[in-house]
Amino acid sequence: MAGKKVVIGLSGGVDSSVAAYLLKQKGYEVIGVTMQTWTPEDEEDTDPAAGGSPEVTKDAREVAQALGIPYYVVDFQKEFSQHVMDYFSREYLAGRTPNPCVVCNRFVKWEALLAKARQLGAEYIATGHYAKIARLENGRYTLRACDSSAKDQTYALYNLTQEQLAHTQMPVGDYTKDEIRRIAAQIGLKVADKPDSQEICFIPDHDYAKFIRKRNGVEIPEGNFVTADGTVLGKHRGIIHYTIGQRKGLNLSMGHPVFVTEIRPKTNEVVIGESEDVFAPALRCEKLNFMGVERFEEGMEFTAKIRYNHKGAPCVIEKVLSVDEAVCRFSEPQRAVTPGQAVVFYRDGCVAAGGTITGRI
Repeated sequence: MAGKKVVIGLSGGVDSSVAAYLLKQKGYEVIGVTMQTWTPEDEEDTDPAAGGSPEVTKDAREVAQALGIPYYVVDFQKEFSQHVMDYFSREYLAGRTPNPCVVCNRFVKWEALLAKARQLGAEYIATGHYAKIARLENGRYTLRACDSSAKDQTYALYNLTQEQLAHTQMPVGDYTKDEIRRIAAQIGLKVADKPDSQEICFIPDHDYAKFIRKRNGVEIPEGNFVTADGTVLGKHRGIIHYTIGQRKGLNLSMGHPVFVTEIRPKTNEVVIGESEDVFAPALRCEKLNFMGVERFEEGMEFTAKIRYNHKGAPCVIEKVLSVDEAVCRFSEPQRAVTPGQAVVFYRDGCVAAGGTITGRI
């Protein structure tokens, strides 16, 4: 590997920092880049984990100096605004629950970073994600779940292309989080005990409604809670405040727990049902990205995850509706199949494909 250049996205955290060290140990010529993704409008909105924030750049620069590698801060705010922040608002206003990390990984952390790497004459990019890149017998690149199942990040990376995977290194996928922190401490990195970033980086106060109102210049109207047949149960605060399977924060006096089962943006209604109504035997998905397999064929069997912390469930591809749309049916009904979220299909511990959930069946 000696002499090969790799550009690593340095987030100021322990994972990317140790990833840079591991690559250097393997003989790569490592270049550190911090992606400035957004700038808060108000000083109090500053999140120390935000891309390009003063704390991030300070920590990342110190890591680069400690490792003796070149370091740059690159402005990716235009790409982040277009592909992530606009998408986030648009999905919530359409009654869906977005997954901004999936979109950010594909179009910012990989697409924009790979373009920057090529400008710098590098063949590879690298990140501190907990996943492994593998090449299967069919010649396709895929992601294999990392050794630390609690930290495995393959779900959020399903949308990467074959070209992106072919030019990516993920060195921390061979380690547990504890091992990564130990390595950081052993080589004297100050970020060894730095906490992991949480939640959505560009909404540090977690007030999604305020963010969407400010970004779109719109007020989110109240509407009706209804049963599946349209019976009005009460008033809701606006559809962006709810997601499928939600029980808390409904403020409905029903005498027993009830759940959000559907969001109807056209009529501005939030449908309420019983616990059993939250389960669905099948789902429809679109915008498919194929990783370990070239295409779907009816009858294919996989294990599918419908959210990041879902343990996965056996399923079969029941219908192939088009090259990028399909129906999958589970062996048992699954809870809270949520439009807008990702469904990721695994086979033998590797990502086969993934897509965006459009509805339950």
